[in-house]
Amino acid sequence: MSAAPTVEAVPAATIEREAHRRRTVAVIAHPDAGKSTLTESLTLAADAIDEAGAVKGKATRRATVSDWMEIERSRGISISSAVVQLDAAGILVNVVDTPGHADFSEDTYRALAAVDCAVMLIDAAKGMEAQTIRLFEVCRTRDIPVIAVINKWDRPGREALDLLDELEERTGRIPTPVTWPVGEAGDLQGLVDTVSQQLTTFASTGGGHLPVETTHSADEAAALLGDAWHGALEEVELLQEVRGLPDAADFHDRTSMPVFFGVATKHLGTADLLRFLRDSAPAALPRRTVGGAARPVTEPFAAQVFKVQANMDPSHHDQVAFVRLCSGRFDRGMMLTHAQSGRRFNTKHALSVFGRERDTVDVAWPGDVVGLVNATMLHPGDTLYSDEAVEFEPLPRFAPEMFATVSPTDPSTAKKFRKGMLQLAGEGVVQLLESDRRTAQAPMVGVVGSLQLEVLTTRLLAEFGTAVRVEPLPWTMVRTVTDADFEVLQKRRDIEIVTTDRDRYGLFRDQWHLNSVRREITGLELPAAV
Repeated sequence: MSAAPTVEAVPAATIEREAHRRRTVAVIAHPDAGKSTLTESLTLAADAIDEAGAVKGKATRRATVSDWMEIERSRGISISSAVVQLDAAGILVNVVDTPGHADFSEDTYRALAAVDCAVMLIDAAKGMEAQTIRLFEVCRTRDIPVIAVINKWDRPGREALDLLDELEERTGRIPTPVTWPVGEAGDLQGLVDTVSQQLTTFASTGGGHLPVETTHSADEAAALLGDAWHGALEEVELLQEVRGLPDAADFHDRTSMPVFFGVATKHLGTADLLRFLRDSAPAALPRRTVGGAARPVTEPFAAQVFKVQANMDPSHHDQVAFVRLCSGRFDRGMMLTHAQSGRRFNTKHALSVFGRERDTVDVAWPGDVVGLVNATMLHPGDTLYSDEAVEFEPLPRFAPEMFATVSPTDPSTAKKFRKGMLQLAGEGVVQLLESDRRTAQAPMVGVVGSLQLEVLTTRLLAEFGTAVRVEPLPWTMVRTVTDADFEVLQKRRDIEIVTTDRDRYGLFRDQWHLNSVRREITGLELPAAV
């Protein structure tokens, strides 16, 4: 066995310079707002953007890569956070395309813990929908700067000024448009740069290529578009009086929110967004450790796992842990320490993952995302470090809301079933729950929503070759069980007490049942499960 490479000390100035070149961004939105489409459009723009910021079409493009699982492709949804790295004229933009479906909120919340900025996608007709609002609140609690992109401007929708008013009312941040549409929703004739007041028009090249962009001066725009241009320009001037110009400092301080308009499916406005991410999004920021201190990026290597994904290579049943580099330099093959167990971890299988595409990563820097293969000991929230011990703040975890038992329909597949359940539970598809009433042949699982159970059964069959039977359980109310509560509740047959690796829950049929138990037994704590 070859020895791990000797890693030389890296000058702080080098680490700082490389961290400054990184932008780590999550794309968040309500389901069907166009997140994966925007990620693909950014990928297309990154291949065509040069130092001068020009955009050129290319003859060959990648197909959709961020939705790589069969169930994602067939259902047209994202259920797993995908990570792509884009090179925008020397600035590396790591884009995390998150699940939008509420049943996978935990995966999205974890992804938000790994980024420095979020792009919030808004449907021009629907405005800020329920899941978008919830995700923005997570960004607020984590102090994440947010960029708003108002998408689908090629379809009938609401007035642009009304959408800005809603953004301000819902978020408390001042929306400052960087681009502004010429023409109402459904009649996009071009985009105005609100700072230069130049017009960009688009000519489709077809075949999924980037459109040809043409920039016009104000005089040229007036001659080209007439009243539509003058109306848009008046709105831009009014916006500047009321809301001011986009300001990077206010954006980073989370008092303002840059706003873009466009059409992700037609790649309209995406290059503007990419240029803004390149030039104005925050670089890799220090991450908070347990205790609340921020760890500078120039400290020795440390990283946090924010996602575990099983079977990205189904033929090998592998398990990839995605880690956000928080400080120092990563060198493939370096020996690290797993903070939670104290065990050593070899990183010889380190990859960048672009959908199903993989490339070996030899060196990475703060802000980068690296996939570590066959990392069965790693779980979301874990910390890896090279020198002095460090542990980052834990990631959010949700209490389950629905419960079921799962068992293989063919007993001969029991071994594959157990392996699949352990891998998918470690990935976070479901939570495995221990209960004295359940057996290993039909374990109990907890989920936030029914789509997780559909994903579980689909992937167990597709990736592990085992069909399963899912039996719903009657529990709908969940409460945390303290030691004192456990003493008095453990013998009751109308309640089921279950444990995870770090929580203990009491399960009740409904609110009436919970209230009844509380009346019968005074002094119960039963705090809400979080």
